[in-house]
Amino acid sequence: MSGSMSAAPFACFVTGTDTGVGKTHASATLLHALRAAGRHAVGMKPVASGSEWRGDHWHNDDVAQLRAASAVDVPRALTCPFLLRTPASPHLAAAAEGARITREPIRAAFAALQARADAVVVEGVGGFRVPLDGAPAADGGWDTADLAVMLGLPVVLVAGIRLGGINHALLTAEAVRARGLHLAGWIANRIDPDMDLADENIDTLRRTLDAPLLGTLPWQVPPAEAAGRLALAPLLG
Repeated sequence: MSGSMSAAPFACFVTGTDTGVGKTHASATLLHALRAAGRHAVGMKPVASGSEWRGDHWHNDDVAQLRAASAVDVPRALTCPFLLRTPASPHLAAAAEGARITREPIRAAFAALQARADAVVVEGVGGFRVPLDGAPAADGGWDTADLAVMLGLPVVLVAGIRLGGINHALLTAEAVRARGLHLAGWIANRIDPDMDLADENIDTLRRTLDAPLLGTLPWQVPPAEAAGRLALAPLLG
């Protein structure tokens, strides 16, 4: 690698207001935006549930999208250390397969990605408080908020623009800050093309989230085309 590797390393943790709000779409768009800015960017989804066997590997749509949007080709096990087959909450999917989601493989994979790229976009799973291990905390139980804390990255919040989205976004932002994490910005994702007063909802969040709006993603525009709609300055400084 050359050129962009002289830039300060960057990494962020992408979370969402809920499942199905377009975290992967936003993460892939962010990867394309970073690439357009000259960064060797790579995506990571530490935990993914719901996969099927395709040829020679287990395929998960979210993981595949992040890999396609990345500028750096890495082993699948680094992109997703815990790829589960059952489409369920990760702690339940892992239990069904006799597995347990633990911290060290994720920490090691993230460090390996940082050594290969100068920008890493880490996408969570579901919302901000999804269980990764359903045991009590004293027995090793943890969730995606603990994952974000472990990595210690600035957080990018994907807000699904739909009815109820304002409340979900404000509660998630509150939870992020309660964990001592920096909410570096948020992305408005138009997931309901028929929503009434969508622009007014986005304006409300712009006034109340107390974090920069990085951009608004339109309905069903591919990440490579939507990348120009994201502002990277609040993230990269």
